Amino acid sequence: MNIAYRFRIYPTEDQRIQLAKTFGCCRFLYNRMLADKIDEYQKNKKMFHTTPAMYKKEFPWLKEVDSLALANVQLHLEAAYKKFFREPAAGFPKFKSKHRGSASYTTNLVNGNIKLLNRRIQLPKLKSVKIVVHREIPDEYQLKSVTITQEPSGEYYASLLYYYESQVIEPHTGRGQLLGIDFAMDGMAVFSDGTRAEYPMCYKQMRGL
Repeated sequence: MNIAYRFRIYPTEDQRIQLAKTFGCCRFLYNRMLADKIDEYQKNKKMFHTTPAMYKKEFPWLKEVDSLALANVQLHLEAAYKKFFREPAAGFPKFKSKHRGSASYTTNLVNGNIKLLNRRIQLPKLKSVKIVVHREIPDEYQLKSVTITQEPSGEYYASLLYYYESQVIEPHTGRGQLLGIDFAMDGMAVFSDGTRAEYPMCYKQMRGL
């Protein structure tokens, strides 16, 4: 199962510049791939499969940001298309606006490129960033990805997605021995194994005192 932890981060000025580049590149790539998909379908009635690598030659500045962030842009666009065809009410994928909502991108853990150490988090292209971890994360949880977000207020946050094994216990399917109980006039109770629970005869005992 997956669980996410959201912590505030405090990037330096140089890191903020790199984050702005990454946000911009991800937004540009998403919009460009969406536009190309729409154009191809309108011209040839075919689905156009796009990848970040297709655009890096024409736009070399895409190489300046985290490649995994760009790869996730492709995955998010494909997911938006699948959701539209599966649930038309969800609406057709929309172009991303620079001035609407928060800016974000997602990167994945690959070969130890992301590390959470004390009050710092190591991220691709950013190196070490100050982070405020206000919740304890179990050691057995496995980090999968990190989503960096800049809110309209200007604050930065890191959402860490972890995987953990479910602790749900499987129901016991074996048959245990059952014991039935029935009421009897000549005894307190009669059990299915033949034994009886006799009346304690408290009243007779009291009269004998």
